[in-house]
Amino acid sequence: MTSHPQNDGAPPPLDRRPPPPVLLLRHPTQFSVLDRPLPDTFRFLKPWKSPLPLGDFLSSADARAAEAILTSGMTPVTAEMLRRLPGVRLVVTTSAGLEHIDVAECRRRGIAVANAGDAYSEDVADLAVGLLIDVLRKVSASDRYGRRGSWSGEGEFALGSKLGGKRVGIVGLGRTGLKVAKRLEAFGCAVSYNSRKAKPYVSYPFHSNVCELATNCDALVICCGLNEETHHMITREVLLALGKEGVVVNIGRGSIIDEKEMVQLLVQGELGGAGLDVFENEPNVPEELLALDNVVLSPHRAVFTPESLSDLCDLVIRNLEAFFSNKPLLSPVLDE
Repeated sequence: MTSHPQNDGAPPPLDRRPPPPVLLLRHPTQFSVLDRPLPDTFRFLKPWKSPLPLGDFLSSADARAAEAILTSGMTPVTAEMLRRLPGVRLVVTTSAGLEHIDVAECRRRGIAVANAGDAYSEDVADLAVGLLIDVLRKVSASDRYGRRGSWSGEGEFALGSKLGGKRVGIVGLGRTGLKVAKRLEAFGCAVSYNSRKAKPYVSYPFHSNVCELATNCDALVICCGLNEETHHMITREVLLALGKEGVVVNIGRGSIIDEKEMVQLLVQGELGGAGLDVFENEPNVPEELLALDNVVLSPHRAVFTPESLSDLCDLVIRNLEAFFSNKPLLSPVLDE
């Protein structure tokens, strides 16, 4: 019989594998929308489970070991937070926008940033076109009309307007804006756009001035991100340039439009209609809009479908795995 060497008390061989990267989660529900476990290739810090206030937790030895932060549009990553976390080399956000992240501080510290990339673009573009069709063809208004029994008592419902042939201006021809443009082309719309600069790879007419764009359009679709330059970019003047038959659709951020002025113009009949997925003071919707049949409201859900959330989860994990394998990020928003 072959004998086996006995363990004579010698210590087990050392595990020379590097410890897993430490990832700070900023929000408890970021992955709970998916029936999917977090990957075990990372060590996750969950400050909401700590008895310490967030500020104290961020000063703890555990938090100071964090090498990456996973956040969302609901949870800011501030300069002060980054100063308390000197080991952080990466911030990943599950949103497309970056207004909740101190981008300048990340750049100063050499911290890479990745966002949702293209994960949401198809679904957001679908809803943008859906909102425009709804406002023009009065889909939601006619649904309410039928449900309350007005057809038999009030007669025929008011005519809507066709989408085909409309001149549609897109504000922000990025990933989502370009997908909106392609969809509108299929409906026979004449597309033009405004962006920070002209895009050499498209043939749509470019307007450097948003008011000029509105003057030459029947509808505006807001697809840009929110920053200091775009805050209240859609002014009263821009909305008046659209005219009494003009429609504005916003799937960007609520504060890109001067909401107070928009509401006033809609109530006064100086603007033809609006399809809104976002608002300045969410979740509060201006009360005046609730009674308007030419306004379609959506509770900031453009990005949320099971498909987009699954794609997002895959993207987040692949970004993390790429970064900690010294490979390029899949959806970078800053130079490393």
